[in-house]
Amino acid sequence: MRPSSSPSDGLLGGLSGAPDVDAELGDPALLRAMLDVEAALARAGADAGLLPAPAADAIVAQCRAERYDPVTLGRAAEAAGNPVVPLVRELTAAVPEHARPWVHVGATSQDILDTALVLMAVRALGPLLRHLDTAVDAAARLADTHRDTVMVARTLGQQAAPTTFGLRAAGWLTGLAQARDRLRQAGAAQPAQLGGAVGTLAAYGPAGPEVVERFAAHLCLPASPLPWHTRRQPRLDLAAALGGLLAAAGKIALDVGLLAQTEVGEVAEGGTGRGGSSAMPHKRNPVDSILVTAAARRGPGLVATLFAVAVQEHERAAGAWHAEWEPLLDLLHVAGGAAGRSARMLAGLQVRPQRMRENLDATGGLVLAEAVAARLASAVGRSAAHDLVTRAAAEPSFRAALLADPEIRAHLSEREVDEALDPYRWLGSAGLFVDRALAAVRGARP
Repeated sequence: MRPSSSPSDGLLGGLSGAPDVDAELGDPALLRAMLDVEAALARAGADAGLLPAPAADAIVAQCRAERYDPVTLGRAAEAAGNPVVPLVRELTAAVPEHARPWVHVGATSQDILDTALVLMAVRALGPLLRHLDTAVDAAARLADTHRDTVMVARTLGQQAAPTTFGLRAAGWLTGLAQARDRLRQAGAAQPAQLGGAVGTLAAYGPAGPEVVERFAAHLCLPASPLPWHTRRQPRLDLAAALGGLLAAAGKIALDVGLLAQTEVGEVAEGGTGRGGSSAMPHKRNPVDSILVTAAARRGPGLVATLFAVAVQEHERAAGAWHAEWEPLLDLLHVAGGAAGRSARMLAGLQVRPQRMRENLDATGGLVLAEAVAARLASAVGRSAAHDLVTRAAAEPSFRAALLADPEIRAHLSEREVDEALDPYRWLGSAGLFVDRALAAVRGARP
């Protein structure tokens, strides 16, 4: 499967993953997971009275990853099309003679590999979700601290109207929290796979359903009501949840990167010694933002591959199932890296309220044109008010043009013009929305 022991190995892998997540995704983790599945299979068969308990004990005793070489198994996998076949061969040779007929009994390679990948995903989601919890907490602190920190909102790349940095952070918070909830649900619902050669469990006779229940229980996974060999919804749910996380993290990273531009300068990433340039000594690049954005760009292709191969033929697929393995692990890898870097980026984010106010004031009040028009609308109608304010906005000084226009002054005093140009009076429900976002997250804590 993977040429390296961990997705973080090599010159590039560490730029996209998180070490604690990647520890559950490399070849050693896959080997351990496949052996855990074989051990659970033997235990479940013994529980159901289908194989002798001493044989099950002997099989379990040999399901230790250090006894097997992933490189050797990987080379041998090419002949069979998957690594389970050579592993079963080596496991069978390793157990005592009396236990050999009972190794892998009743299962097919897909049962072992599907369930092993489920185990890997569930194990990787542990540290991934911890990173996500940290990111959620950091976003909540930003939203709370900057609930009323005014800044300019941008739409279609242009300054638009006043908002607050608290509301921006509340949006980040909500996206991360929703992604976390969906990922938790998808992870908890990942089932064990056991169907035998064609999904009938014929080798177990009437004890098949009991074996499935006991097999899943030994692995601490839910049991599927029927095999999902060519019904890939559990995997699609996980892929979609991981894709959603990457989208939520990517949105934050994109915002941070734009707000950190020299000409904007409203935020900066923290961290001493990070963000240097090989050519320009003065530069301090938003590295976490860049790498999370890169991960988010990779996500849709990986999710699309898993959805594209989900349409599978008959009882077992030829090629489509095989095409899932590496994209799934890659998706977990980049999502783990995005979660970890988002947590660090948000926890260390430097917010610059003064610079935010300077940018808000840079257009001389033009970002409050909507507020002025709203005040005029009750007197002259919405369309006429829009036209009057548009005319004033074209002048060098917006405030001066408003005060010099007799049609506007007929309805607005200087005090009323200045009130309309006060950004704190045109924040609408921003504070309420921040409070709602914080309450939703705090209320969702276990």
